[in-house]
Amino acid sequence: MSTEKIKGHDRYKHSQFAFTLSTLFSLFFLYLTASNGAMTYMILFIAFSIHSAIQGLLLKRLTVEGLRYDDYTMFTRALITIQMFSLLTGNIFTATCAFRLRQAEETMSYTFITYIFVADLLLVSLTALNIFKPFVTNTFLIVLIGQIILTIIDMWLIHYLRRDLSTRAHATRKAQGLAIFFILTAATGNVLRLLLSYHLYIHYIQSDASRRNRSGVFWQKITRSFTSMLGLLFIVVIFSLSWTSTLTFVERFAVENNYQALLLEPSLVHPFGTDNFGRDVYSRVVKGGVISLSIGLLTTIIPMLIGGTLGAISGYFHPLVDQTIMRVLDALYAIPGILLAIAIIAAFGSNTTNLIIALSIGAIPMFARTMRASVLTIKQLDYIKASVAIGESDWKILFKHIVPNALAPMIVRGTLAIGTAVIATSSLSFLGIGVEPHVPEWGNVLRVGSSYLETEPYLAIFPGLAIILLVLSFNFLGDGIRDALDPKMD
Repeated sequence: MSTEKIKGHDRYKHSQFAFTLSTLFSLFFLYLTASNGAMTYMILFIAFSIHSAIQGLLLKRLTVEGLRYDDYTMFTRALITIQMFSLLTGNIFTATCAFRLRQAEETMSYTFITYIFVADLLLVSLTALNIFKPFVTNTFLIVLIGQIILTIIDMWLIHYLRRDLSTRAHATRKAQGLAIFFILTAATGNVLRLLLSYHLYIHYIQSDASRRNRSGVFWQKITRSFTSMLGLLFIVVIFSLSWTSTLTFVERFAVENNYQALLLEPSLVHPFGTDNFGRDVYSRVVKGGVISLSIGLLTTIIPMLIGGTLGAISGYFHPLVDQTIMRVLDALYAIPGILLAIAIIAAFGSNTTNLIIALSIGAIPMFARTMRASVLTIKQLDYIKASVAIGESDWKILFKHIVPNALAPMIVRGTLAIGTAVIATSSLSFLGIGVEPHVPEWGNVLRVGSSYLETEPYLAIFPGLAIILLVLSFNFLGDGIRDALDPKMD
């Protein structure tokens, strides 16, 4: 394979992406070391720097030896093995790249189980930090031990799924057992387990070839997009950590004042330090993930349902109906969404419910326009005209034949809108007109930290990073879904 083809391959691009991000995080930990002097940041800086250097060397080796694991020299294989252990330092970028390079032939099952293992290991690591707290919840050890056992099982499954299940005896029965296992263990909040169980069902259990091919093409594009999978990984980790936090995190550390622990620097007891009321910032960021994700999802699903319905009706029925609905929505669309939210909150008060309503109302026109454009295109197709000719009712044609085929742009728009909703939620809370000030929402945590940027910058850095990474993750995932659903990309 020529050098140009190697550099244009997804695996090589993934390696470049891992090198860039690993280097950036090395510099970030160097900054924290210089400003804080904590030994933990110094260790992370050294670890990330070493793995960044190895990743740079690995890039040079790939241009010479190609991208097939069987063609690698022992030295290159040793580098890949070392990079796999970078996961122990939290460097998911080089670790996921190493797991991918290790696989001779990429399969969706192997990709999913790799990211499941990474997500579970991160979940165990982030949860285990509570060991250093003065006390833990009654269910902490039980949940942590269960997570560790699942992570060990994941390690074995990575080896087991290196070979395609179709090459093994009794593939269907084994796929059924694995699918049931992943569904049951999805109770940890790891949504990737549900995706893998769905993949096993579609490809090894059910017999509909057309459905299998459609699903296979879509998920193959997603799993080969390293940015999409990294985005999905971070979303899953935040969701899993938030989902299990009620069993593993003591809530009082996040909400109750502790005047004997004011503005403490990051340590094993308080990984992100404490704020001006002595509250543990790490616990507040974890608890805030529940709120930010919940509001982001609700303020996307609600306008998607309302706007999608209005857009479908507007695009299908008589022009009078179309004009009436769209002119009303145009008037609403003319008002900036954040300004509309501020006006509603100012009129009805600052609380979570009003925030969800305010952000949802402002997003309705966007989804209505997207659905209307799709419906206008689809209703001109021959199979819709045939349905009209045989006398099917308008509502049946609309919701049975048109809307299901118009959902792809809505899904892409919705995925990207979640990130926008998270930013809007945090922005309003930062201004003091969003979620109630005592609630550990990321915008509230950032607002407190912004008052101490010169003396304790970490109070604002960590919640700010959480917001940035979550929004970027949804944007990466949305871009991947858009490319996977776009027929022009085939």
